[in-house]
Amino acid sequence: MHQLNQLLPPHWSKANPIDLLGDATPDTYAKAVTIAAQNQYSDGILIVLTPQSMTDPTETARRIAEVSKKIRGTKPILASWMGGAGVMGARAILDEAEIPTYDYPDSAAEMFSYMFQYSVNVSQLYQCPRWCAEMHPESQMVDSILTRAQSAGRTMLTEFESKQILSAYGIPTVRTILARSAEEAVRAANEIGYPVVVKINSETITHKTDVGGVKLNLISPEQVREAFDSIHEAVESKFEKGDFLGVTCQPMVDDRDAYELIVGASPDDQFGPVMMFGSGGTLVEVYQDRSLALPPLNSNLAHLMMKDTKIYKALKGVRGKSSVDIHALEKLIVNFSHLVMEKWNYISEIEINPLLASSSARGGCVALDARVILHPPVDAGSTADPHSIIRPAIRPYPSQYEQQFVSKKGRVMLIRAIMPEDEPLIVDFHKRISEESVYTRYLSDMRYEDRVSHNRLIRVCHVDYDRDIAIIAMDQSSSTGKLVAAARLTKEHGRNTAEFSMLVADDYQGEGLGGKLLRELIEHAKADGLDAIEAVVLQTNRAMIHVAEKAGFECIYDKEEGVVKQFLNLRDPHMPISMEEMKLRRFSAPICI
Repeated sequence: MHQLNQLLPPHWSKANPIDLLGDATPDTYAKAVTIAAQNQYSDGILIVLTPQSMTDPTETARRIAEVSKKIRGTKPILASWMGGAGVMGARAILDEAEIPTYDYPDSAAEMFSYMFQYSVNVSQLYQCPRWCAEMHPESQMVDSILTRAQSAGRTMLTEFESKQILSAYGIPTVRTILARSAEEAVRAANEIGYPVVVKINSETITHKTDVGGVKLNLISPEQVREAFDSIHEAVESKFEKGDFLGVTCQPMVDDRDAYELIVGASPDDQFGPVMMFGSGGTLVEVYQDRSLALPPLNSNLAHLMMKDTKIYKALKGVRGKSSVDIHALEKLIVNFSHLVMEKWNYISEIEINPLLASSSARGGCVALDARVILHPPVDAGSTADPHSIIRPAIRPYPSQYEQQFVSKKGRVMLIRAIMPEDEPLIVDFHKRISEESVYTRYLSDMRYEDRVSHNRLIRVCHVDYDRDIAIIAMDQSSSTGKLVAAARLTKEHGRNTAEFSMLVADDYQGEGLGGKLLRELIEHAKADGLDAIEAVVLQTNRAMIHVAEKAGFECIYDKEEGVVKQFLNLRDPHMPISMEEMKLRRFSAPICI
């Protein structure tokens, strides 16, 4: 502010946007842009010029072009030179300086919003949500509930069953007691303590409120009996007798200073399960306030999902209300994504509504009601197609590969899957690779600059853990924890096979790292249901040939091409492959590491 006060007339805007006034010279424009670029709170600069009697559009554009060269790469500069044909010469100067120029400021502002959204999308690509079955040890109990329901020909769980599943995944629920008679409901209410809520328990009725199946704030045994009888009569008058299985009795939760939210997931024909978060309650269809995301999620992705809704501002605290327990809400959404990821082959739709969110002092987050719809059971007499169930579009970071391994020289290694932030480690790794190792791996002399270029390493480190997976080894014995070996498995398009590649630092070869990483890739391929793994290496790469043969690969020497074609049949390991079959196979050069 002080620098701008010294530069501009006393009556300048003194706020953002910076109004330079009509008599601003090209030099004033240039200095103001420089000051704005140096400000730590500015992320980008939009320069708007409207031709006036004292304005020099062309010279101003020339000075802006000079300034942009000095700050290029730090902050984006956009321009809007208004004036049509009269400023075409100035716009040509800006175009030559690679400064995006627009006819009107609103178009430039819209571009800034696109740039911001792009940066958010890129940051999400760097997120690696972790998930493995061991995170939720009670998931086997969930399997029994889901299997029992499908075996009975049901496609909907009761509220009681649904809450059991949520509890198994660390999602808080209200205490719920089943009651098959009015007297049982009274005993349950007395045990819980008044006031209570009584809801219908049914395997077929999904929307309880629509049939009068929810009675709130009951404060006496008489009211509980009346609620039971009322629900029973309402259901039997509109549905079959078997649709009424009793009621559930729950404590009446104080929802003052709390917000009703909804968290759910439903299948998409292309992306599989898609998660939803937003404003909940009985008016969820009216508010239409929701955001979508693909599971699995971590805390950062869950937070971004919440920020995309209108109710997020209220959750942060408004009009004297305390902020809800945002951390607990993030954790709940993450656990919900784990449930969706692990049971996608059972669950078609799942919804928590309402999810009551309040401050930690008032209980945090609790699921008041839940609905779970299952895929139709697949058996001998079923018409359901198991292949019609779309699997999740995104695979989580495979935490199951994280383990320690002691090399033949006694060095302790950390084995894990690669992550986007490993790019600097890969750059350092290639500094320690000899020209001979490079040639035997890439079948050609690949320059160091090409191997560590950012555009290439984006493809190396950003894997989807489905079509591509890379396992790396980190030396835990060293002070820096440097990367010393890497192996990659790449699925081949149109075939149920994959090609593997591997690279081990020269000073770590012969310690068993290659064999360990290859065994991990083989186990991954088996779990993925692949038919075979293939590779091509030079005939002079004796170490890699030995590692593959030890792992069970069949090696075919192709003297014409000077390579060895390696093949592992995962369906029938004892079925040999002929040289003619190997020649028909088209081997590509995978990205490797």
